[in-house]
Amino acid sequence: MATPTPPPILLVLLLLVASFPSHTRAAAAAPLSASPFDAALAVLQSRVGYAFRAPSLLRRAMTHASYSRENGRALAVLGLAAAESAAALRALAADLDAAPSAVSRATSEAASGAACARAGARLGIPNVVRVAGRTSASAPTVVCGALRALVGAVAVDANSTDAAGEVFWRLHALTSSAAVAAV
Repeated sequence: MATPTPPPILLVLLLLVASFPSHTRAAAAAPLSASPFDAALAVLQSRVGYAFRAPSLLRRAMTHASYSRENGRALAVLGLAAAESAAALRALAADLDAAPSAVSRATSEAASGAACARAGARLGIPNVVRVAGRTSASAPTVVCGALRALVGAVAVDANSTDAAGEVFWRLHALTSSAAVAAV
């Protein structure tokens, strides 16, 4: 018994599909353009030096509570804890016999709201964070909250406060070197 042959039109369609390069098919499936917010997040990841495996965490971190119920407030709590932990660890690594008050002071200074807002502003967070119309994206509390949320998002994404601490110190060093250069 002879095997049935496919209709000629089906063969032509198969040949046409096979003749297009695979990257053309993939490009057709990809969105034509990313949103400005997505582009800003890509630039921010590059500046931070950390590529998110779950970009939705960065999106949430860069969303203020005034903008959406899905925001970075809880991530900011983790980010602050990771920053304080990293600062205390660094203080003790430098001097294991340091007085508790010295460790506390070093932690407070490194993770302070003022230092956080400066680091966030230098990083460009006011240009990225989504806020409601009546909220200023450049307000220090908004900028600091977003930066802390970013550090918290790194901790969740990497499942490691160590990774968050590394990002914290990288941002802290960028801010410190920019402040020295400004003097």
